[in-house]
Amino acid sequence: MDSIRNDNRLIKNEDVAKHYNAVPETGLLVRTQSRIFYLRNFNNWIKSISIDDALTKIKDSSRNGRHRSEQEKISVLDMCCGKGGDLLKWKIGNISHLVCADIADVSLEQCKSRYNEMVDRIKNERRSHPIFSCEFIHADLTEVRLKDRYLDKNLFFNLCSCQFSLHYSFSDMKRATMMLQNACECLKPGGYFIGTIPNAEQLVYLARQNDDLTFNNEVSSIKFELESLKEGEIPLFGAKYHFTLDEVVNLPEYLIYFPLLIKLLERFDMEFVYLKTFPELVKEKLPAEKGLLARMQGLEPYPPVDDVELMSKNLDQYSHAKEEIEKIESMEKGKSTEKKISIGTLSKAEWEVATMYSAFMFRKKTQVT
Repeated sequence: MDSIRNDNRLIKNEDVAKHYNAVPETGLLVRTQSRIFYLRNFNNWIKSISIDDALTKIKDSSRNGRHRSEQEKISVLDMCCGKGGDLLKWKIGNISHLVCADIADVSLEQCKSRYNEMVDRIKNERRSHPIFSCEFIHADLTEVRLKDRYLDKNLFFNLCSCQFSLHYSFSDMKRATMMLQNACECLKPGGYFIGTIPNAEQLVYLARQNDDLTFNNEVSSIKFELESLKEGEIPLFGAKYHFTLDEVVNLPEYLIYFPLLIKLLERFDMEFVYLKTFPELVKEKLPAEKGLLARMQGLEPYPPVDDVELMSKNLDQYSHAKEEIEKIESMEKGKSTEKKISIGTLSKAEWEVATMYSAFMFRKKTQVT
């Protein structure tokens, strides 16, 4: 365990803040031109259905025969909130109070600006409900105890959400433990901790297909530094790899061995609810949430319409979609109202990235033994 705590191998906390502060705020036009525009929207859909699922459980539990006016107000901790990409989800979820915490001060200021813009818009809208109250905390969540920073020292949450960020804390046990303490120690009994993390098993599988422990496709690359990966000896903490998406080099990341996460969270009276890969979530949720996925533009239209170019110039990236359309056309053949078939899809490379992630949920025990 000591060998993986070498500071030369671990990313410095100030580097994390610098990295995210340096990411520019881009407009809609720039985002739509990104090679991974649809993948980002797809990931956003995953977050939306995960958050909605948790809030629904909380509201159902709170309802329990109560009159609507007596139902519990919902408080949420958004850990590693970034620029506030989930603010609208919290508004739609009709929560009462939100705490946004992040290590990057510039990103947090952008989050605060987004929130203030939402407040101003709602003030000008007729028949609109008041928006949730919000506080913002700039802190390294792997070192600082958030409980000491809340405006209300008696604040407890119904939900903690940590999206695409928890794995950065698994450089060593001390950081991971503090991160999890911040996530869970102020959850109410019956409260939930949800998040999205890399699928460690899938990442290791992909890397082991090559002798140099790398994986590359059209939009992403993975590079492990662990020679022990070849023999199957992977450390519980500090299992470091480099991940690049759409030519943007991200910070070094760390694997999360999920049985370890379950054990660590037991210390904070958390019980496991589920771990689902993104493909599993699609299979489960798509029938009911297909409309939301379309509105969020989480799938690329195939074939493209109005002379719009496909995101990938390599048509092999869409061979699966082509085959599906041909199958549908053969079934429709001979019908009097034949029409042009179009479906929504992700390119093969984007789907490979989607398979690299999972969503999880834990619940705070209602009775501590």
